Amino acid sequence: MKAKQRTDIIQAYVAAFTNLRSDNIDTLLSLVDNDVRFSDPFNDVQSKDSFCAIFEHMFKTCDKPRFSVTDIAYSDQLAYLRWEMTARLKSWPKSDLFLSGMSEIHIGEDGLITAHVDHWDSASQLLAKLPVIKTLMRPILRLFRIPV
Repeated sequence: MKAKQRTDIIQAYVAAFTNLRSDNIDTLLSLVDNDVRFSDPFNDVQSKDSFCAIFEHMFKTCDKPRFSVTDIAYSDQLAYLRWEMTARLKSWPKSDLFLSGMSEIHIGEDGLITAHVDHWDSASQLLAKLPVIKTLMRPILRLFRIPV
């Protein structure tokens, strides 16, 4: 696959990802392989149906989730997307989310996305900010911090 083709595929994926809404998940699905793998700190699934379920679940649990891609890097078979996500948890209305992470996007020879692997710190960016969990996590996080 030529570099221009990879760039075009990733640009289409980024456009679908950053414009994602509950009523247009199909746009994102049209760019992924039937056996696509999705992995993040909470999930590791492999199929287009499971991939779809991840985003459907996000829209069920979050108000107005939005992604912005702040940087893209390419290698021969992968693209790396640096992204930020904002949302509000429906179950905790005063809990604004701001997540920052990186995704490995694997591209198959046929031009479809074969894997979307998210890397982000769920402990400090999410769990430590939830009311009950925050109290439980503080002592654990202190164990790993250097004294300043």
